Amino acid sequence: MSTGDPEGAEQVPGAMPTRSALTLVPTPIGNLDDITIRATHVLAVVDGVIAEDTRVTGRLLQHLGLRCPLIPFHTHNEHRMVDQLLGRMRGGERFALVSDAGTPGISDPGFLLIRAAVQAGLTVECLPGATAFVPALVNSALPCDRFVFEGFLPVKKGRRTRLAALRTEDRTMVFYESPHRLRRTLSDLCQTFGGDHPASVSREISKLHEETLRDTLAGLVAHFEHHEPRGEFVLVVGGVS
Repeated sequence: MSTGDPEGAEQVPGAMPTRSALTLVPTPIGNLDDITIRATHVLAVVDGVIAEDTRVTGRLLQHLGLRCPLIPFHTHNEHRMVDQLLGRMRGGERFALVSDAGTPGISDPGFLLIRAAVQAGLTVECLPGATAFVPALVNSALPCDRFVFEGFLPVKKGRRTRLAALRTEDRTMVFYESPHRLRRTLSDLCQTFGGDHPASVSREISKLHEETLRDTLAGLVAHFEHHEPRGEFVLVVGGVS
C-alpha cells in the first residue's frame, strides 16, 4: 500500500459503471488515450452526455466508438438548462457531465448543475481522471504537499486585490492562463513576489508539443519576451518562505 494515498487501500475491479443521476466524467486534456476505462463504460450507458461543446465531445465519442445524445451546456445557456435537466433526472434518466478537456467544474461550466443536483437530493458522483493542474504541479519540482489552486486571475476588476492577498501565501500556488495574457500575468507575478522567486510554466500537457519550463519568475518573463506563447498554460509559483 502506498502511504501517500490514504484512500488507495481497496480496489474494486469490474464495478457497475454508474447508478447516479449525474456522473462527472473527466475527459482527456490532450492525448485521447488518457480516457479511463471506467469513464468509457459510463459514457456508453448514460441516457445523455451534457457537454460544454458538443463538437469537441462528439469527436471524443467517435474516437471511442460510442453514440450517445449530446446536450449542450455552457456559460450562455447553463442557467436556463439546469431546471430542465433536474426534471429529467428526477424522472429517472442518468447523465454524464463533461467539459471540453479535464474535470468538469474546474474553471469550466458545470458548477451550477452540480450544486443544484446535490441540493435536489439527487445522487452525484465524480470519476477520477484527467485535470491539467495536477501534472503541472507535480512536474514543477516545487513543494506539492500543500498548495492552493487559484485558477484564472481576474482580468480587470479585482486583479490587484487578488495578487495582494497572495503576497504572503506560503503554499505553492497554481494558476491557469491563456496564451494572450501569459506575459502580463508573469510580469504581475514577478512584481508581486520578486524576480528571483521560483516558478514553472507548463503548456500543452499531454499533447504533441508538451513543455515545462522551470526558472525564476524573471527568467520566465525574459523567455517569453523572445518566444511567442502558444497553447494553454499552467503556472506554478513557489510559496513565500
